Amino acid sequence: MNSAAPATKARTGVSGLDTILAGGLSTGHVFLLEGNPGAGKTTIALQFLIEGARLGELGLYITLSETESELRAGAASHGMVIDGNIEIFEVVPPESLLDADQQQSLLYSSDLELGETTREIFAAFERVKPRRVVLDSLSEIRLLAQSSLRYRRQILALKHYFARQGATVLLLDDLTSDVLDKTVHSVVHGVIHLEELAPNYGSERRRLRIMKYRGQAFRGGFHDFIIQTGGVVVFPRLVAAEHRSSYLRDQISCDIPKLDLLLGGGIERGSSTLILGPAGTGKSTFSFQFLVAAIRRGEKAAAFIFDEELGLLLARLKVLGMDLEAMRDAGQVHIEQLDAAELSPGEFAHRVRDCVDKLGAKTVIIDSINGYQASMPDENSLVLHMHELLQFLNRQGANTFLTVAQHGLVGDMKAPVDVTYLADTVILLRYFEAAGKVRRAVSVIKKRTGFHEDTIREYRIGANGLTLGGPLVGFQGVLRGVPEFIDTAKSLLSTDGGDSGNS
Repeated sequence: MNSAAPATKARTGVSGLDTILAGGLSTGHVFLLEGNPGAGKTTIALQFLIEGARLGELGLYITLSETESELRAGAASHGMVIDGNIEIFEVVPPESLLDADQQQSLLYSSDLELGETTREIFAAFERVKPRRVVLDSLSEIRLLAQSSLRYRRQILALKHYFARQGATVLLLDDLTSDVLDKTVHSVVHGVIHLEELAPNYGSERRRLRIMKYRGQAFRGGFHDFIIQTGGVVVFPRLVAAEHRSSYLRDQISCDIPKLDLLLGGGIERGSSTLILGPAGTGKSTFSFQFLVAAIRRGEKAAAFIFDEELGLLLARLKVLGMDLEAMRDAGQVHIEQLDAAELSPGEFAHRVRDCVDKLGAKTVIIDSINGYQASMPDENSLVLHMHELLQFLNRQGANTFLTVAQHGLVGDMKAPVDVTYLADTVILLRYFEAAGKVRRAVSVIKKRTGFHEDTIREYRIGANGLTLGGPLVGFQGVLRGVPEFIDTAKSLLSTDGGDSGNS
């Protein structure tokens, strides 16, 4: 007998799902978990029963489709233990219905099968007296019922029976018999819908949505989730308005005086900076300059790399005097290389949030938005995801540095997606030709939080890191990549490799 008292909410045992459901499933009610085969219904159902067993509640898994050995094998693959608090009841047709000589001629066999199946389900419940029940799956009952009227009456009978017993029930539906039939939606207390999407390249993406939950507020919209060893993990959609903190909005330095001057004294804490430019201009180097400066101030940082191979990046930065590998080993920075083809936007936002909440990172680099965009279903979703993520980071007092590679090298260049209006500061990097050499120029074209220089400065990347010169007053058309000499070239950086321009 089960001695555990029923709680107001039955926790599902699925990481993140209870957050979306505002605590879990209301006890004593019937819920529908629907999705195509392979979406993760059985895994969630097993986690639901195992969580109940952990709390001392008896569970009953009624299967009309999978066998008991298949369920146990599936649970074992996730490291789940189905103990004595969980009973698996396998419903099989009566032997007479499997015998061709005993087939009914005056009555449809489905009439007998449906009645017999229902009696077996009720008998199993009366024997076990569970607090949590899983019925897998409704497609089999729908086929036995044959008509929508009989199917609805059967579902209502199951609902009222379980409600009288005070059990919390998950009905599983694999949507294989009639995807347009919404009979169960109107009967059950809540509906959880699972989807599996197959992109043109990369692994499948899974997401879920709470379509209905009577008398309960819940987090709407789609939420990404994954199936991994151990079960399903859900990543609740990030809502920046739910996360606020207080911090001092001071200006922070990048440790390069002339770059700080260009930025009007530095970057304001809790702001986002977009570094824009063609390939090879040093966008990553600029962003990591801010990260290293933050670590020197004693802060923690995090970097998420989509494009460059991590080993190559660490080696390249070490040559520039930024030993990120040592900082990582010392626990000062979290560096992670991501594969956009294997990562959903929700999982990425969850990883960033973890670094801020658990590690205490105050500087976050996303390099680059081009790679991040590859994990998005479309451009509009990228902008919405970026807005919420940047708002969250800003409200935590973290500084975010984003890089975007523009198409082309000189002349009219375009970015694959326009996110300049989302960032608080925009730093523009450009190639230009002067004195027979390809040179680089930097300018700040936007800063919401205060004054900034409107000049264009040349910079060089060398053994001492970033070196900035004075304003390029002798040129016009640098941003177009084809400058005109209007004075002299005296404002150009010297070619001796020194770093006096930073002083």
